[in-house]
Amino acid sequence: MTEPTREATASEPTREATASDSDVNRRQALYWRLLARLFDQEEQPALESASLAVVEDIGLPAALLDPQTSVDSLVQRHPELAAEFDGLMVPEDGDEDRDRAAEVRRAALVSKVLLNVFAQGSGTVTAGQLSRWQSDAAWLERALGCKPGELRGGRAAAQGPGVSGGAGAGVSPTGTGDNRHTPDLSRLIPETGPELGAIEADLVKRMHLREVLADPQLAAKLTPSMSLIEQLLRDKNNLSGVALANAKALIRRFVDEVAQVLRTQVEKSTVGALDRSVPPKRVFRNLDLDRTIWKNLTNWSPEEERLYVDRLYYRHTARRTTPQRLIVVVDQSGSMVDSMVNCTILASIFAGLPKVDVHLIAYDTQALDLTPWVHDPFETLLRTQLGGGTDGTVAMALAQPKVAESRNTVVVWISDFYEWRGEQLFASMSALHRSGVKFIPVGSVTSSGRGSVNPWFRERFKDQGTPVISGHIRKLVHELKTFLA
Repeated sequence: MTEPTREATASEPTREATASDSDVNRRQALYWRLLARLFDQEEQPALESASLAVVEDIGLPAALLDPQTSVDSLVQRHPELAAEFDGLMVPEDGDEDRDRAAEVRRAALVSKVLLNVFAQGSGTVTAGQLSRWQSDAAWLERALGCKPGELRGGRAAAQGPGVSGGAGAGVSPTGTGDNRHTPDLSRLIPETGPELGAIEADLVKRMHLREVLADPQLAAKLTPSMSLIEQLLRDKNNLSGVALANAKALIRRFVDEVAQVLRTQVEKSTVGALDRSVPPKRVFRNLDLDRTIWKNLTNWSPEEERLYVDRLYYRHTARRTTPQRLIVVVDQSGSMVDSMVNCTILASIFAGLPKVDVHLIAYDTQALDLTPWVHDPFETLLRTQLGGGTDGTVAMALAQPKVAESRNTVVVWISDFYEWRGEQLFASMSALHRSGVKFIPVGSVTSSGRGSVNPWFRERFKDQGTPVISGHIRKLVHELKTFLA
């Protein structure tokens, strides 16, 4: 009886190895299909049939392999898959020990997200197709552990990591992963974001945008994005009637959504230090209850168990605010459209704060003073004209006369600093800095933190002690709030 037992025991590793090899082969089949479809839109019958057999065998719907089915539609039909897509591509601790069968399932889901986002073919794109792609891209961002829109520089990205609410509420403070683990995706995400933005921009360009805008039903399907807003700003002078009205509605929707997020960031801290020379207003909302109780503890009556209050204490709410002047100069050349939109909205928010005098200048080879419309970013953007070249000296000619008191003035200059007359412009900027003006050069204030800066300018700004801010718009918000406090 002992010999059969030994044979059975010896056969167990063989069966386990066979099962493991089978899972590896199934996973490879799914990934080979993924690569084939990414590089060639034509179906490979052998890979398609093998992948279908794998998907059905592991209990996933066949629609997972249909490139015409969006992830949204898939999740609506199979709600249990939503949790699997969230954080799907985020590495977990002990990934090398993952169950092989689980890896097959993961490969099927990953293939779906990647194909829907990156295999876009060519030809004309409809409003519905653009909307579906934006939805699928949001699922890819969620699979990477980010908020929807974060990698593409959308409205959700303006919130920044760690902001609660929305579909990405589980994102960790690092902006990657979820609350269970915080892997380092710092090398992957900067590469993915530009690619998604480029795909979205290409889809928008392939649309017959004017025809879509002329049809209210098709226009209603459009989801505002930075790529779409850029195209609308470029083409707004060629639109009229219904098309122009729909374009303005889309721009206003995008502006309002971004403004709502940025306003929250700006208002997180108040401007100005408490002014204790001004007596506090003796109203109930200013009553400092803790201090009042503490100061009157000597009046406590143990027999009556009652505290007698002979003096009330109130909180100071008045703030010492010296009038500050904020001059924002924005490069409106085509390469800086993302920064221009964000900073135009940001300028309007600071313009609404007390004791802050905001001026806004946009330039390419000519400069335009947009200060009269600074409180309304929508109207401001409609007055911009995206150009090609850049000559910052024309903007400096408008900015310098606006400096009244150097110590109470901050100049924010947003550009990639690829200038026609670079040395002359830097000399003017350096003169402003030496005069006592707070000079803040900004290379990019995009939602995704992308952008390139002329190395010549970057080194000179660093030597001057005014290093270029490049990254998320939160950095600029922090700098401005620090100066205005």
